[in-house]
Amino acid sequence: MSDPHLLKPGQVVRLSDLSTRGKDFHDDRDKAEAEFFTLRDELVMWQRRLYAEGGRKLLVVLQATDTGGKDGAIRHVFRGVNPQGVEVTSFKAPTRNELDHDFLWRVHANVPAAGMIGVFNRSHYEDVLVVRVDRLAPDEVWRARYEHINRFEKLLDDTGTTIVKFFLHISRKEQKKRLQKRIDNPDKNWKFSHEDLQKRKQWDEYQEAYEEMLSRCGAERALWRVIPADQKWYRNLAVCRTLVETLREMNPQFPKPIEELSEVKIE
Repeated sequence: MSDPHLLKPGQVVRLSDLSTRGKDFHDDRDKAEAEFFTLRDELVMWQRRLYAEGGRKLLVVLQATDTGGKDGAIRHVFRGVNPQGVEVTSFKAPTRNELDHDFLWRVHANVPAAGMIGVFNRSHYEDVLVVRVDRLAPDEVWRARYEHINRFEKLLDDTGTTIVKFFLHISRKEQKKRLQKRIDNPDKNWKFSHEDLQKRKQWDEYQEAYEEMLSRCGAERALWRVIPADQKWYRNLAVCRTLVETLREMNPQFPKPIEELSEVKIE
């Protein structure tokens, strides 16, 4: 199955040309959700095999603007997966100790170990996004990081890590609706921050930063997928579908027993 959301290596990206509407790719929500539940069951099976095989690793990178749906995608797609085999890392503002090291130091420490699925909720790409838009480092510093990131991802690929990267693409109109829900719904108040409003004022600057990130860091070994995320049901399906197809290609297997078990007798 061809992937309509997969970017080509070196593709120049204009987010305004890419739809945020899942409905443009699937017009039947009931069928989409039925497919999603089937795929999620298959994801659980593949994760068990990857963990048992204990050799290769899968790194899932999620980037999005505020309210883009990173938390929701993780919560829905990985429901039912053995938590022993999945580790989610959220990269927030760096600590003083982290700032005393190179920008990839804290990231490398959290890449998945053998047999694991690692999920980055935000990632090393924050250092060419928020650092750029908020002018936290000079241009020559953050611009050099595109190549640092490409080399880092090549290192991971060379050492047995399959990398899948998702940019969850929502519209400015949809972001407004989601921010308003955080204000109106008491159960969501905790998710609202006035900083979200400041980030919203920087919408155009962030779109430009995302476009350069997607254009410059999409090598064959670590391609980006731009997922239409205005409809959460389609977002979940598209992410789960990609992960299952990736694991099918990896095809991890349960290891064979070290000893012949047919002769084993338990007294």
